[in-house]
Amino acid sequence: MRYVRFVKGGVTVAVSTAACHTLMYAGFAWARDSAAANGDEMFGGAFEFLLTTAASWVLMPLLLWAGMRVMGETGNTLLVAIGGLVWLGLSGYFTDDIDRAGGHIPPLALAAYVLLGTGLAGVGPGRRSEATRGNGPPWPR
Repeated sequence: MRYVRFVKGGVTVAVSTAACHTLMYAGFAWARDSAAANGDEMFGGAFEFLLTTAASWVLMPLLLWAGMRVMGETGNTLLVAIGGLVWLGLSGYFTDDIDRAGGHIPPLALAAYVLLGTGLAGVGPGRRSEATRGNGPPWPR
């Protein structure tokens, strides 16, 4: 078991979570301000709200992938796919919590997400040395 991969995954997931949570916090404040400025209670700020939500959902898998690649780890498919889908569910479920003034996703939910992502990052195959990689196709010649 490669414990360094777990540490790299934990750092990547924590930073990605902080970035996406901050994006949602600031973006939803932007949407509230836009709604207040327009005086439209029904659809004021809808564009900003949708843009912020979509940006967070697209950014999370990209940050997870880029963070692990920057740290030299490959084989991050599980982390990127499952981590992105779980973020979609988590941020979607707690949208009302973060979409109020001073609101945040509950810290316990964020901690559970970081722990899940850390576990997913650790189960990937990681990088292999040149000696074990092989230079040909996986089938016999």
